[in-house]
Amino acid sequence: MAVGLPTEAKVVNIGLSWFAESIRAQGGDVEHVDWRIPADGDHVVVAALTRLYGPASGRVESANAEVLRRLDRGVALLHDIRPAIDVVPGVTDRTLLHCGPAIDWPDVCDPLRRSMRAAVVAEGWAPDVEHADRLLAGGEVTLAPANLHATVVPMASAIGPSAPVYVVTNADGPTTAFAPISQGPGEVAWFGRETPAAIERLRFLRDVAGPTLRDVVRAAGPIDVFSLATQGIHMGDDLHMRTQATTNLLIRTLLPQLMDVGGRAGRELGRFLAGNHLFFLTIAMAAAKSLTLWAEQVPDSGIVTTMARNGTTFGIRLAGSQRWSITDAPPVQDALYYAGQGPETSAKDIGDSAVLELVGLGGPAAAGSPAVAAFLGGTMADARRATEQMVAICAAESSRFTLPVLDGRGTPVGVDVRKVVELGITPKINTGILHASDGSGQVGAGVATAPPACFVDALLDLDRRLSG
Repeated sequence: MAVGLPTEAKVVNIGLSWFAESIRAQGGDVEHVDWRIPADGDHVVVAALTRLYGPASGRVESANAEVLRRLDRGVALLHDIRPAIDVVPGVTDRTLLHCGPAIDWPDVCDPLRRSMRAAVVAEGWAPDVEHADRLLAGGEVTLAPANLHATVVPMASAIGPSAPVYVVTNADGPTTAFAPISQGPGEVAWFGRETPAAIERLRFLRDVAGPTLRDVVRAAGPIDVFSLATQGIHMGDDLHMRTQATTNLLIRTLLPQLMDVGGRAGRELGRFLAGNHLFFLTIAMAAAKSLTLWAEQVPDSGIVTTMARNGTTFGIRLAGSQRWSITDAPPVQDALYYAGQGPETSAKDIGDSAVLELVGLGGPAAAGSPAVAAFLGGTMADARRATEQMVAICAAESSRFTLPVLDGRGTPVGVDVRKVVELGITPKINTGILHASDGSGQVGAGVATAPPACFVDALLDLDRRLSG
């Protein structure tokens, strides 16, 4: 009996994409599977993955489930604004809290140096930035990572003991976290500026905005931060690069109390709020930190609960561990620049705001934000791919941060170090870009890709801890 040969072939291609592209170019029907050797075939890392997905998986999965519950269900309440020295643990009268992992003055990048000098002058420890530089170089000011003091600061921020900070408590923990008031746009220290205007903004926050907002927040009562964020996401925010909608929702919430603020302070505060489209950013950061602090208390987990950078180094920590895994800070690759600027003038990725990516905001919420899509290729399909990439390395979906454009699916939450290392996919972080050396401030914005080395190191440490 004659056997007829098929006239059509349907192909499943695994691995190298150019095989699929060749078939597709000839009009063939092909389904490509993007498979790659786990951990690039590194036998030490593959062995660790085998143990963490195998004999140790029960402990890891149980711990991960509790960490995810805390990240997803914790209720973060903004209830006060106080000087850092009054509420932040471990802050002394000569402490500067800075972004990212610990760093010594000789290694501090240019934008952060300028921010530190501006903070020293604003604190009254030096009459000008030249004297401030000598104090910092001489070790007369204690430099400390904000993250180790339950605090997160954005971009190239450094804050002193008199800086007003939001006090946000996780009602279910309880764990309390802190973050400074957003300095707003223009000549500001968090953008690496040390001009008189930048220093004056720090004084304004301390002397006018901080005390006035304190009274407003106390009168308004505890504010459920993520309840507002949930609405903001449905209005196009990612809550990292774009917070305009949520900022407006917060101001509306505070409006009755803001109306009671009169005189010069009221007018100055009104102008500041009207021009600060990132006002909600640091509130969201403090809220996220209050939940990651709670999650950190769970041992044996592979979920990332700290992710921060100081413009020189990039570091992460896993839940249940106080150990930092640190590597070089990356450049911001997917970017839009101001005229005359580009990669050659840009500082490396910087700030503690990546805490947002750990709770389902920022990069995980990119699919719902047209503003973010502009930095990812320009289309909503590009933004959707960014969110889907985070899905691949996260352990769950948020039950509160949902994306209408994805039929109501929750944003990915809980970066799983095993998945990151296995797949070779690291988190994307929505961020601003600062000038590398001239102190001119922000030169663009974009999306940074977290470096893989620190995730590999954290995975190996988790394996050692669970195998010991």
